[in-house]
Amino acid sequence: MNSAQAVTIATIVIYFSILLLIGFFSSKKIKNSSDFIIAGRDLGFWVFVLLMIGTTASGMSILGVAGLGYSGGWPTFWEQIFVPLSGSICLILFGVKLSALAQKRGYMTVEDYFCDRYYSHVSMRLLATFTALIVSTIYLAGQYTAITIVLKWLLGLNEVTALIISAVIVMSYTLMGGLYAIAFTSLYLGILIIIGVVWVGPLIIFKVPDFNSVLNTINPYLTAVFYPSGGKPFFTPLFTFSFFFLITFGLSTAPHIINNVLAVKNRKHYRWAPVTIFVIYFVVIALIKISGFSVRAMVQTGILPPLDTPDSAFIAGIKYVLPEYAWAFIGTVVLAAVMSTTDRLLLTIGNCVSWDLYKKFVNKNADDRSIRNVNKVTMIIATIVTVLLAINPPKLLAFLIWAGIGIMFSCFAIPLIGGLYWKRATKQGAIASMSCGILCSIVLGFIDKFLSPLPMHFSFISTIIAAVVFILVSLLTPAPDKTLLQETDTGFFIRNNKRRDIPEKNKDSEVKTPSGTCA
Repeated sequence: MNSAQAVTIATIVIYFSILLLIGFFSSKKIKNSSDFIIAGRDLGFWVFVLLMIGTTASGMSILGVAGLGYSGGWPTFWEQIFVPLSGSICLILFGVKLSALAQKRGYMTVEDYFCDRYYSHVSMRLLATFTALIVSTIYLAGQYTAITIVLKWLLGLNEVTALIISAVIVMSYTLMGGLYAIAFTSLYLGILIIIGVVWVGPLIIFKVPDFNSVLNTINPYLTAVFYPSGGKPFFTPLFTFSFFFLITFGLSTAPHIINNVLAVKNRKHYRWAPVTIFVIYFVVIALIKISGFSVRAMVQTGILPPLDTPDSAFIAGIKYVLPEYAWAFIGTVVLAAVMSTTDRLLLTIGNCVSWDLYKKFVNKNADDRSIRNVNKVTMIIATIVTVLLAINPPKLLAFLIWAGIGIMFSCFAIPLIGGLYWKRATKQGAIASMSCGILCSIVLGFIDKFLSPLPMHFSFISTIIAAVVFILVSLLTPAPDKTLLQETDTGFFIRNNKRRDIPEKNKDSEVKTPSGTCA
């Protein structure tokens, strides 16, 4: 072992140790289920902002973004606008209302809102919960794959060992501290990501200052705004249009992201959080994407050898511009981007089972201890299952990971938007829309992936179908009770200025509806 390898191992050990320490100290704040699931609605501004950024980030945020830039050039830069925008859209369009309602009505999960607004004690909760549970589990398996790539590079570990180490670390601090641990690790990981990318990104980019000229010699479309229509549906104008809706609304309504809005301490944070999230995330993710352009130019000009895969572009750039001693720090930056999503997905799975299924159906009188125990057992099982899937993934898993965001978009976006803003939206419309969205997204995704490429992202078509079904079924069924609409702040507004803020209920209270509890 040389000195650089020793530094790498020490850096990774310190990195993981800090995560575990955060989990340990966060566990001291856990007094009840509310603390574990939504951090006691106690997150301050910067913790919340970096939680949102970290949750939105994933394996694709560094490895995938640079890889897409490497292979696709400037037409793919639209992604770097849409992804940060999803966090802002989540807070503006959904967060302001849901945060106020969560404090007034006692919501612990977004499924509580669906149950309340759509006066469905069983069907809506089960449908939303099982969809969130399945998609989050599949998506989680994909995150472990990205972590494995980094640990194999840094430590030379085999795939199974790298998977087990990363899974045990993430599971451990999440088990200890719940959302408190995730939020404060996101603060730590977010700072790492910002420092690391702002440091190394420009170093990679300025190695080939005229990278645009080099890209243009490879393919003029690499420096264009869009790829031409008529060919492969890859960042053509029509595809990009559909991609905007997929990313901005698909990510913003994803269960592991939208549930963060229930944990805000002060709703005044929503004044500046959307702008702050967009600016910070845009700067970071734009530097990563342009780094991918520069690495492509390095390969073309012979500075770097050809890459095995585009997703290794950022790592190749790091290895070229930094000495081996510094690789470990940037490696932790890549790990941070992945782990900040992985832990939130894991807790989302635990919440689905412990709160939305166990508490609401199996044992309605369950106390805090039993809810947390079920949550923890669920996370342990989810970790084992997803690691096994990542070690030996079935062919269908790769398709489902690829389709994951599209399925979430098709399932959740329309019932959530309709529930918050359309008074005529009904339970039957929401159930039909959600069911149709799931089915159509899977069928259209399969057609697009394996049979014949569609001219736009499959999820846009499935979501349009879900929206039409939502409207038609809602109009053909009895309108919701007016009292319910008033109590759930339903209407074409973001902030209800007519309603005075109502003191928060007991954190573990049931979700009340005009007809009783949403159990």
